Amino acid sequence: MKLLAFMMQTGGHIGGWRHPRAASNALCDIDYFRTLGQTAERGLFDAVFLADYVGYHPVRGAEIFAGMETPKLDPLVVLSTIAAATSHLGLIGTSSTTYSHPYDVARRFASLDHLSRGRAGWNIVTSTMENEAHNYGRDAHLGHAERYARASEFVDVARKLWDSWQEGAVLADKASGNYTDPSRITAVDHAGEHFNVAGPLTVPRAPQGHPVLVQAGASATGQQFAAANAEVIFTSHPTMETAKAFRTAMHAQLAEIGRAPEGLKIMPAITPIIGQTQAAARDLQHELDALIPTRIAVSKLEALLGQIDLSGEDPNGPLPALPEAALAGQNSTRDRVLEQAARGLTISELARQVAGGRTSHTVVGTAEDVADTLIEWEAQGAADGYVISPPFLPAGLEDFVDQVVPILQERGAFRRSYEGMTLRENLGLAVPANLYAEHPELCRKPEVF
Repeated sequence: MKLLAFMMQTGGHIGGWRHPRAASNALCDIDYFRTLGQTAERGLFDAVFLADYVGYHPVRGAEIFAGMETPKLDPLVVLSTIAAATSHLGLIGTSSTTYSHPYDVARRFASLDHLSRGRAGWNIVTSTMENEAHNYGRDAHLGHAERYARASEFVDVARKLWDSWQEGAVLADKASGNYTDPSRITAVDHAGEHFNVAGPLTVPRAPQGHPVLVQAGASATGQQFAAANAEVIFTSHPTMETAKAFRTAMHAQLAEIGRAPEGLKIMPAITPIIGQTQAAARDLQHELDALIPTRIAVSKLEALLGQIDLSGEDPNGPLPALPEAALAGQNSTRDRVLEQAARGLTISELARQVAGGRTSHTVVGTAEDVADTLIEWEAQGAADGYVISPPFLPAGLEDFVDQVVPILQERGAFRRSYEGMTLRENLGLAVPANLYAEHPELCRKPEVF
C-alpha cells in the first residue's frame, strides 16, 4: 500500500495541539518540519502532504476567530526545507487554481522537483472561502462550475509549460558556448478563456516530467476533474463501504475516458488514535475530544452548514431543519454530516465529530487494530493506500511509524525499502510523455529568449 503523511497544521484532531505530547508553538519552526519529514522517511512513507488555503475560515464572533486560527506558512517553502533534510520522501504541496497563475505554479513546482531530484507533487485545489476572494481583490468567491472550468484550463497550461523544454534542451557546452538547444525549447502560445500564456517556462523539464498531480474534490464535478487530471486522489469516507463505492465509481469514470486504473491512486484519509490497549485508545480519543472548546466545535459545524446560526439551539438537541440556502450547491462533506444528523446525533455530537475528525475516518485502537483496518480496506478494494493524519504532531506520526509500520511490513502489506528515488517511481506512476516531443508540428520558436 501507499502512504502519505498529512501534516495538517497541529495534527488531524483540532484539539490535538493542546495534548501534552504535541509540540508547542512549532508551526513556524524549521526544525519541527524537518523532523516530521525525517520521521515520515524513516517510516518509508511515499510523501508528506501539506494542505493550505490563502485566507481565514469565516466564523461567528471575534473571540472564536482569534481562538481557532493557526499559522500557515507557504507550503512550497516548507517543503523545500524538508527536501534538504530527506532523500527519498515525496513532497506534496497545495496551490490554488483560483488564486494563482499557471506560470507561477508551474515554475515553482518544477523548481521544487529539480531541487528535490524528482520528489514534487501538486495538490490542486479550487479554494472554498470568501476571505480568499477578498484577499485577491474579488468581491465574492467564484461559483463551483466556474472554479472547475478555470482549474481545467489552469492544469492544461501548466502541462504545456512543463513540456516546453524537451529532453536534451540543456547543453551546458563550454566548448561551443551554447547553454541550450533552442530547437528543443518551444513557446506554448496558449490563448484561452481564463489565461493567455506565451511560454516557454524558465525552468528545464523536471526530473519527473511533471510533478505528481493530486486532487481532493469529492463533488460530481470534482470527480470528473480528478478522472481527467489527477494521479492521486485524497478522499475522505466514514466507512469502508463508502470508500469502496467511491473507488469503483472513479474507476468507471477512468474507463470512460480511456485511462487505466493503475494511473490513479485513491487514498482515503485515516486518523489513527493508537493505544497500548483498545481501552487506552478510547480514553485518548475522549481526552482529545474534551480539548475542543464547545464554541469552536459548534462554529466549525455552523461554517460547514453555510454560516447558519446555532447559538439559540440546545447543543444536546437535534440539528434543526436547515434553510434552503444552506443546502444549495454541491458539498459532499456537508451531506455526510446531514446523514449523521438523520441517524440521531445531537448538535454537540455533530460539532465534535466535524471538529475532531476533520472529516477523515478515525481508527481507535491498538497498532494491530489500525493495521487490520488498513489491510482490510485495501483487500476489499476500498483504497490503494492512505493519507495518514495523526491526531497530534509529531508524536502521533512517531507512534504510527514505530508501531503500525512494522506490523504492515511483517504482513507483507508495506515496503521495507523505497522502490526508487522519485515520487513517481515509489507510487508506481509513469512519467508523462512530452506533448511537443510527440507532436513537433506544435513547436514554435519563442520570439524572445
